[in-house]
Amino acid sequence: MALLFVGLGGALLSSSLIAGSALLLALWGIVALSKGRLNEAGWEKPRELRLIHFGFWFFVLASVISWATSGFSYEGLKTLGAHVPFILFWPLLAALTLARLRASHLFMALAAMALGSGLAITIDNGFNARAWQLLLERPSGLVNPTTFGNLSLLAGMMSFAGALYFSRQNHDKIPQQRRKARVTLCLTAGLVGVIAAGLAQTRSSFVALPVLVLVFVPMLPRKARIPALVAGVIVLILATFSSDRLTQTLDQAGSMSSDRIIQLRFEAWKEAARLFLNSPLTGAGLDGYQQAILEGTSSGRLDVALASCCDDQAHNDVMQILATRGLIGLLAWAFLLGLPIALFGRYLGDRNSQVAHIAVAGLMIPVGYLAFGLTETTLDHALFVTTYLVLVAASAATLFVELDIGCQRQRRVKVSATIITMNEAHNIEHCLRSVRAVADEIIVLDSGSTDGTVELARPLADIVEVTDWPGFGVQKQRALEMASGDWVLSIDADERITEGLAREINDRLADPDADAYKLPWAVTLYGTRLDFGRSGRSPLRLFRREGVRFSDAMVHEKILIPEGRKTRQLRGRMTHYTHRHFGQALEKSAKYAWLGSQEKFRRGKRSRTLAYASFRGLLTFVHVYFLRFGFLDGPVGYLVAITYAQGSFNKYAGLWTLSRTERSASRSGNQAPD
Repeated sequence: MALLFVGLGGALLSSSLIAGSALLLALWGIVALSKGRLNEAGWEKPRELRLIHFGFWFFVLASVISWATSGFSYEGLKTLGAHVPFILFWPLLAALTLARLRASHLFMALAAMALGSGLAITIDNGFNARAWQLLLERPSGLVNPTTFGNLSLLAGMMSFAGALYFSRQNHDKIPQQRRKARVTLCLTAGLVGVIAAGLAQTRSSFVALPVLVLVFVPMLPRKARIPALVAGVIVLILATFSSDRLTQTLDQAGSMSSDRIIQLRFEAWKEAARLFLNSPLTGAGLDGYQQAILEGTSSGRLDVALASCCDDQAHNDVMQILATRGLIGLLAWAFLLGLPIALFGRYLGDRNSQVAHIAVAGLMIPVGYLAFGLTETTLDHALFVTTYLVLVAASAATLFVELDIGCQRQRRVKVSATIITMNEAHNIEHCLRSVRAVADEIIVLDSGSTDGTVELARPLADIVEVTDWPGFGVQKQRALEMASGDWVLSIDADERITEGLAREINDRLADPDADAYKLPWAVTLYGTRLDFGRSGRSPLRLFRREGVRFSDAMVHEKILIPEGRKTRQLRGRMTHYTHRHFGQALEKSAKYAWLGSQEKFRRGKRSRTLAYASFRGLLTFVHVYFLRFGFLDGPVGYLVAITYAQGSFNKYAGLWTLSRTERSASRSGNQAPD
């Protein structure tokens, strides 16, 4: 934690401080990962963090491809060097998770970063009276003025989120004096950061300020939101008219003249667009834009002034990326910012105060960078890159620590667990023991097992009955009708409720905020836990019993929830052991494919060509392996994607055989076989 404080607190004093702190934390994380410390602590890798990790790596990969495109140039290597720290995301996250970084620690570190902007200006000016008199001209501390202004603003706004968090802390656990001191510190830090950003007179900061305010305002009480927006507008107006650069721009716009800098930026964007159109997939290379500007200005094709203001960057992240890395780079940029936005945005309305405030602060990071990137190229500068890395890793680690700690309440409703079985002796005991942590009543409905499943289930379940086999939907409906609980957990014998998921279920059912919950799968095959592809799905498993029923489908049955009821998704994972060996996987796939063929045929579906079956198989592979990130699960992910594709082909091929047999029987006048 000390390293985090030093790194963030000194980020605006010297880029070396945050870079060194990040490196040391990452090294600690690498050691911890190699020794299995997180596994010993029972940490389950959140799939959301694995996705963000992929986003960081993919951004670096796109840069490597672009560097290769530019012929491995020295200038391109320097830009690639600025991006390389992104590969440290996972060890950095591991170190901060192992340190059990809490919300209070994170917000105090952010306050230190914001206060650091004021200290940087003080150190920069020192005892120079003339410097203090000219303070309003454009102080920058010890780093680039644009970088200084942007990061000061971001730290300041995140500190305001910290002030709001500390003001709402549990009064019984935190002494009032300490709580007030923390609120005051964060408010002061927020003001220092915002004022420092205003003094830096950076256009991108003035663009980002209202955006960050809009992220922050929903956390305020309803009565305070309008005054906060008004205050934000006033601050923006005052900051605008105290900025020599912005007032000059407004004066020129009012007199119908144009800001020379703005003109040059538009010309730079035009050149960047030309480079992208020439090489849309990979761009012109990491140094392609710079070379084009220098060549264009020397030949007279471009305004010579571009060589002094826009030779190394297009002053817009998207245009810079399109010009130098093409569509591959744009996709990487979208992942880099979009995946953290998706993570933090999901928890904005969480009822856990710690989680909600961390989500607000975390969301400000990618949203702020998105706004900064409208008028600047942020992601090619080392300080911007390292700060983004540290802030996202710290916020994400804190978020999941607080989510884990927050599940402490006990459910207040009766839960019935229903399981249908057929020769599940190798699974049933483990399943029932895991379910007991959340269920008051366990019902097992067997379909004639011959391997001792029923005998193993009787000591662990409350009700065990044996029936015929009418299909999945009807059988699960029978089990549901036997349940007496207010809520029902419908689970398969090859699934397990993990300890973390059990705590979350009990916590949610202490005061339910929905009528049904989806439980994310954690499919485990051949020693690998799969988080993506179809293994990353979240089936509906937990619901209020009243009014709910199952469809009568023979396979792939659905839980039919009455209209108007709310469904949410839980965070914890439900372990799913789909098969014991590959032979069983093939057998199960063939069985489900044939049942699916019959179900479609029964519902009136027909197929006239095997080309459609082939197309569906290919479509399934693309969907599972690429669109659902199945490739992140490694070789097992590839094998699973191929198996799903084969199953999809078999299902529609089976439908084709049934359709062909029906047509043949119709022509001959004979009855079609079943």
